Amino acid sequence: MLFDLFKAADPSAWGIGWQSLPLFQSGVVFLGYLVLGVTGFGSALIIIPLLAWHWPLTLVVPLVLMTDIPTSLFHTGLNFREVAWRELPRLLPSVIVGALAGSALLQVSSGQGLLAVLGLYVIWVGIRGFRASAPFVHVSGWIPQNVAGFFMGLIETMFGTAGPVVMLWLTKRLEDPQALRATMPITILFLSSTALTSAALTGNLNQPEIWQWVLVLLPSAFLGIWCGHRLAQRFDAQTLKPIIFSLLGMSGALLVVRALSLLMN
Repeated sequence: MLFDLFKAADPSAWGIGWQSLPLFQSGVVFLGYLVLGVTGFGSALIIIPLLAWHWPLTLVVPLVLMTDIPTSLFHTGLNFREVAWRELPRLLPSVIVGALAGSALLQVSSGQGLLAVLGLYVIWVGIRGFRASAPFVHVSGWIPQNVAGFFMGLIETMFGTAGPVVMLWLTKRLEDPQALRATMPITILFLSSTALTSAALTGNLNQPEIWQWVLVLLPSAFLGIWCGHRLAQRFDAQTLKPIIFSLLGMSGALLVVRALSLLMN
């Protein structure tokens, strides 16, 4: 059965070589979701750049978005009591508007400049938050909330990598690193569902390869989540905080690199 799936999802049609081996994709997906299991975000920032070296983004981004849904549900189930559920409904209207704006911008621009600016800002926040002396600053209000939600929907729809934006907002709302780690995946699930709905309306999911590779790679994704969750249980809050902000800074650097690679292509 799996052989038939690999054969049907013939990667040679996408112009790729040894990277078409399921072992390569499985390893990349495992690593990405291992990181998500530990910190609550970062899977797309690892998986998309690695797979996009030889796979088109029209395959990679929907594939990651579809994989995010079951894995985020699994992560949420493992951390159900720590999830800050009150944060999600507040973001809904602005996320939808951002997703619609992202779909519209994809028709006229690839958004490299926006991605580069976002990456630099994420780097700055990661460095600032990594400092042990950096105090927690609680942010509230209608304007910051809707600005954050808008960019979450925009970035997720255009690039499939809104995790740093979500983390930027939640670090201003949740002081407990465990609550932050638990709330990230369910927020990403919500964003992925919105982005996938937009992609379906534009016909971007009408590729059999996406559905076939999701079935192949899900076991590796679930295993990565589980291993990451077990690792995170070994960390206390003070240990987890610098890990999260370090990853945030590195994710910003990856966003800048990706923006530059898009500009050069």
